Amino acid sequence: MGRADNAISRERLLDEAEALFAEKGFHAVTVREITKAAHCNLASVNYHFGNKQNLYLEVFRARWIPRAVKIQAGFKGALSARDGKSLSGIVHALAEAFLKGPLTDNERLRHSQLMIREMVMPTPAADILVEQVIKPFFGELAILLRPFLAEDIENEQVMLNILSIFSMVIYFNFARLPVMRVTGREYDDDFKERLVEHIVQFSLTGLDMKRKGGA
Repeated sequence: MGRADNAISRERLLDEAEALFAEKGFHAVTVREITKAAHCNLASVNYHFGNKQNLYLEVFRARWIPRAVKIQAGFKGALSARDGKSLSGIVHALAEAFLKGPLTDNERLRHSQLMIREMVMPTPAADILVEQVIKPFFGELAILLRPFLAEDIENEQVMLNILSIFSMVIYFNFARLPVMRVTGREYDDDFKERLVEHIVQFSLTGLDMKRKGGA
């Protein structure tokens, strides 16, 4: 097998492994299932990754993290396009990046499923997710939000505020079926914008703000 064939085999394994891990979770997926879906032999996982856990971790490094970077880039782009110097502008850009951002529906679903599985039943991938993506991004958000919060607010409360906003963003981004059935709305562009505005208004109400020229 040549170098190009090796690269194709590796990418197929990552694609099929990600789909299966997102659908079933790490523990429920076998190496045989992955290699069968990728049309590779059983030895290919050991050849490219060493074992199933290494393959799982590489799914996060090679697939999940790049998508998270795309979402963050979408947030920064939306922030620069809007009034990034207001609290409502920051929250709007954040919600917009997730609900209306650069991911396809298939990418969004896989991304959300993998993250939620790690939150419910953590593996070593959770450390990668938290240390390399969530904590750095939350740190950036904290810097953006602090001017609008009480001067004596503790860092723990700042993080809880950010987590509360993210809870809404993640739920409305992932739980589309129950949201559609409860509201009777389809996830078209108009409804996504309605959800973005709802997240903004709900967040502004809940946050302990220090007004500086308005919200």
